[in-house]
Amino acid sequence: MNKKLIYALGVVSLISIGKASAQQPSYLDLLKQQPHWVDSVFNKLSTKQKIAQLFFVRAHTNLSQAYQDSVGKVIKREKLGGVVFFQGGPERQAILTNKYQQKSKVPLLIASDGEWGLGMRLDSTISYPYQMALGAVQNKELIYKMGLEVAKDFKRIGMHMNLAPDVDVNNNPRNPVINFRSFGENKYNVAEKSAAYLKGMQEGGLLVSIKHFPGHGDTDVDSHYDLPQLKFSKERLDSLELYPFKELIKQGAAGVMIAHMNIPSLDPTPNMPSTLSKPIVTDLLKNELGFKGLIISDAMDMKGVTKFYKDGEAEVMGLIAGNDILELAHDTKEAVKKVKQAIKDERITMARIDESVRKVLTAKYWAGLTVKPHVDENNIAAEVNRPESMALVQQLADASMTLLKSRDGLAGLTPNKRTVIVNVGTPQATLFQTEISGIYKNSIAFNVDKNASATAIADILKQIKGDDQIILAIVDTRLRPGNNIPLNKDVKDLITSLSARNAMVAFFANPYNLANLPGIEMARSIVVAYQKEDFMQKAAAAVFNKKLVPTGKLPVTVNAMFKYGDGL
Repeated sequence: MNKKLIYALGVVSLISIGKASAQQPSYLDLLKQQPHWVDSVFNKLSTKQKIAQLFFVRAHTNLSQAYQDSVGKVIKREKLGGVVFFQGGPERQAILTNKYQQKSKVPLLIASDGEWGLGMRLDSTISYPYQMALGAVQNKELIYKMGLEVAKDFKRIGMHMNLAPDVDVNNNPRNPVINFRSFGENKYNVAEKSAAYLKGMQEGGLLVSIKHFPGHGDTDVDSHYDLPQLKFSKERLDSLELYPFKELIKQGAAGVMIAHMNIPSLDPTPNMPSTLSKPIVTDLLKNELGFKGLIISDAMDMKGVTKFYKDGEAEVMGLIAGNDILELAHDTKEAVKKVKQAIKDERITMARIDESVRKVLTAKYWAGLTVKPHVDENNIAAEVNRPESMALVQQLADASMTLLKSRDGLAGLTPNKRTVIVNVGTPQATLFQTEISGIYKNSIAFNVDKNASATAIADILKQIKGDDQIILAIVDTRLRPGNNIPLNKDVKDLITSLSARNAMVAFFANPYNLANLPGIEMARSIVVAYQKEDFMQKAAAAVFNKKLVPTGKLPVTVNAMFKYGDGL
């Protein structure tokens, strides 16, 4: 393969590096046009090189130099199609991306999971609210703007595809892997909010991958560790789980990611992950739903697939099933070898491989990779932490605030009355606490650790007078706000006691956790703020300081007391 492959044909590109042209056709439209550059590259690839274009390798910038170098050697030796970046930092990733691109004759397609922006994987970058919080936002224009900003960030550090949004309908409160990553339990709300996010990213010049097809929301098993099974009928799946996928496919989604789930109603083969199922990937997604874009497997090193299929066989079956891109194969060299053998054995046709290769090359063309890419390594930190992006984060947080179970809103709060501010879940003072104290001057504050003793709690209760107004902040300090907030029994009893004394609650946690706090429904009011981050603390403080009217609606049903759509 010579350099003319990359350089001389760059003039045919409709796309300038790093910019989305207003005249740029969509990725799906480009597939119909069959660009000359795609044909030129395709015709110069050997069978082995074609297969390798369908494999994307894992990369990190928070691991050792030896690890980073080993990934570079794999990229150069195997001539792989792309890279999926995980944890690290933006500057380090830009530098490493340039090194990896230099090692590849056909430019690499660079992807990452950015459901809430670069901050999902990278330090020193912006994290937008989790999708659960966004499900409460009533102004979808804000979510569209978020998509535009995320696209700018991805492209600034040399990435072309976001493996997002998550369009799973989370109608199982016990879901251990989707949960707060979903826009909620209502299929229409999920479709509407995810469509706004997708539109922003795609119009910002970023490829996307809606996930996890055909719907990972009603499982209680994490496919990273085992193979979940969906036992629902095809009719139920079609009416509920598949709804957001069908809607976003109609709206031009460029990519779909396939989940690792066993779904007997769609494929009765025992222990068959949906990723490897031709009835699910080809018959349902491609033929029945008419999806023409990129089909991406979930990570092939997850237990949901490796538990039953090993040593390259899963990758062979994944391509037979209809996937175009296989993420994170355990051994790409062995997998490519097995796929090549499968062609010889007539288990898979060369036409099936060629179809996917052209789709991957067209994605590279759409992303502007007709010329050798280079990421500007200067001033990255400032350019992925733009003031307008940070302002949008706060706007989204403000718009997500959800007021539940309130007899009089927060009208009863009086600045001059003695106010007791009890912060539960962390021994450190929070921004919410600080902001509240600035308004309620006659106040006393307590911080209650998640494992506080009964003695310490009794001491606090002694200091609270009968006519005090009580503001109770409940904070889930974990990195990810899942279920089962870690509070001991004595701390939960404190919440029950203060709720019974007309406390007004600020809830910085996944709303599902309301069901695990007996008596919280007795509180005078509850402001759901969804997660612990400062932008949520600031938004909730603005509600309690009566500077912000909460407009969010609860995106999930917690129990009989707190239901989907609640919000005053």
